[in-house]
Amino acid sequence: MQGCDGSILLDGAESEKLAAPNLNSVRGYEVIDAIKADLEKACPGLVSCADVVALAAKYGVLLSGGPDYDVLLGRRDGLVANQTLANNNLPSPFDNITVIIQRFKDVGLNTTDVVILSGAHTIGRSRCVLFSGRLANFSAANSVDPTMDPALASSLQQLCRGGDGNQTAALDAGSADAFDNHYFKNLLAKKGLLSSDQGLVSSPDGAAATRALVQAYSYNSQRFLCDFGDAMVRMGNIAPLTGSAGQIRKKCSAAN
Repeated sequence: MQGCDGSILLDGAESEKLAAPNLNSVRGYEVIDAIKADLEKACPGLVSCADVVALAAKYGVLLSGGPDYDVLLGRRDGLVANQTLANNNLPSPFDNITVIIQRFKDVGLNTTDVVILSGAHTIGRSRCVLFSGRLANFSAANSVDPTMDPALASSLQQLCRGGDGNQTAALDAGSADAFDNHYFKNLLAKKGLLSSDQGLVSSPDGAAATRALVQAYSYNSQRFLCDFGDAMVRMGNIAPLTGSAGQIRKKCSAAN
């Protein structure tokens, strides 16, 4: 959580895998481990786990129909994980838009980056525990969050009812497996799954700071795809370790 140094891949008592924003949500660690194992056989000690993550993200986007973009390489791996920082600094689905914008600003990203990178939710799923608060006992005046489409709320209530909170729903209902601008169209139709997603257009903070950007990307798919690649490069440049800092791990889940 110090930057783009692969710290989330480390196991142990302080593992960022166990931080609240990541637990039972971030997946695919075994894919990274398999890629790294093959790389170590072919060219031992040359490709960092941090670069593997960056490249895996690029090709995940590309193979889902998203843009191709250049990935700057040469990162090295951090030696420690920091679960406390992950819990305190990662944007939460319960944060309001002003707080999320500040969290991005703290690492050198801006409001436009907030909207663009939120668009990554065109792919993926979320656990009921992260949005079920919108489905019942929402407020004294409303049982269900009034910024959620009633039909979507009803289907999600059925999904989550009686479960342990780990059932999952698509972040982008209606276009869950394609990297496109449908996510933004959903927000304008009150079909954002997470409060932090829908807040980009429906909250007072979002109406003031981010709604116009959501509208722009909903109208112009090509603009979103182009801007997304650029934003991913900026995010990949958050405090990377280079030169002699850190190390190139032999195994992504443990320091050498």
